[in-house]
Amino acid sequence: MALYHDEDQAMLADTATQFMSEQGSIGKQLRHWRDRDCPDGFGHDLWKQMAEMGFTGMLVDEDDGGLGMGHVEAGIVLEEIGRNLTPSPFLTSSVLAASALKHGSDDVKGRYLPGLVSGDSVFAVAIDETAKHRPERIATRAEKSGNGFKLSGSKTFVIHGASADMIVVAARTSGSDADADGITLFAVPKGAANMSHDAVRLVDSSVATNTKFDGVELDGDAVIGEVDGGREILDAMLRAGRVGAAAEGVGVASGAMDMTVDYLKQRKQFGKLIGEFQALQHRASHLYSEVEIARAATIKAQQLLDGSSDQAELMSSVAKAKVAKAAGLAVKEGVQMHGGIGMTDEYDIGLYMKRDRALQEFLGDAYYHAGRVAQMSGY
Repeated sequence: MALYHDEDQAMLADTATQFMSEQGSIGKQLRHWRDRDCPDGFGHDLWKQMAEMGFTGMLVDEDDGGLGMGHVEAGIVLEEIGRNLTPSPFLTSSVLAASALKHGSDDVKGRYLPGLVSGDSVFAVAIDETAKHRPERIATRAEKSGNGFKLSGSKTFVIHGASADMIVVAARTSGSDADADGITLFAVPKGAANMSHDAVRLVDSSVATNTKFDGVELDGDAVIGEVDGGREILDAMLRAGRVGAAAEGVGVASGAMDMTVDYLKQRKQFGKLIGEFQALQHRASHLYSEVEIARAATIKAQQLLDGSSDQAELMSSVAKAKVAKAAGLAVKEGVQMHGGIGMTDEYDIGLYMKRDRALQEFLGDAYYHAGRVAQMSGY
């Protein structure tokens, strides 16, 4: 397939670009909520507006009240979220949690999907248990208790954990911590007894939690999919989230690059625009090439995911690793080419660097995914 958008997707991109630049801008959203030390780190009014645009339910099936779109379309919105550094629960709610809920029972879907589509609900996912992304090892346990389960353990880096109306939790229902099988996903509602959150403000001003489950009682209806059969659902959710994070990373890289190129066209030194210096032109050209390669890798991963291809697993890691490298280059070059003012809070370029650092770690950094690519390629 061609690695660019078709006519309908291009129209969606135009809509998302205008909406995010007007309503999700850095001044209106990121700086606004950061400077007020907002405990959620994002605006619920914007989330409702996104629902009115149909964005929140893009990956929800039409039978469940959503738009039934694919990851290419979700990626279009995510790229604009990244370009504008818009604080939003779209990735955790509309991509990760929505991908898991596809596999839920009618009761689970009916309980949570209407709130997502309407923009009244925010969801989080609790996967990791250590400082680094290692979903191969799940130690949090869910033991049989009456007609349900008792959940015990802890999770780290739960984005929007304290704000979420529901958290998708990966827990072990059988086997040892490193076993591939024996995983079950649970929909844990907000305010569940014996669940606690230690909120942490991240470098990009978003809020994550270290969440503890000290014997949280769940009924059998909280199970997403089948008991002990959650690894396949978890993997599907991770593929969707990684490709989504890559799309947002492309937006971060593009936004930083555009801001830098604009600055090269305005800043004068020694009586000349600094964009006229050949050394900076070479660096800008190299950066443009890297960002476009990262965008192509991400679109390819989205297309494979939408087509349920066996290669989607590999390409999701290719995209996540490549985007991490390209976005990292974009924000570093951006700060350096801005010179001393690039280190000040007055200029937005530093905010792109902060968002890139948080996004790179989410769902696995470049080294983790480069290792997966090597492994899946037989090395």
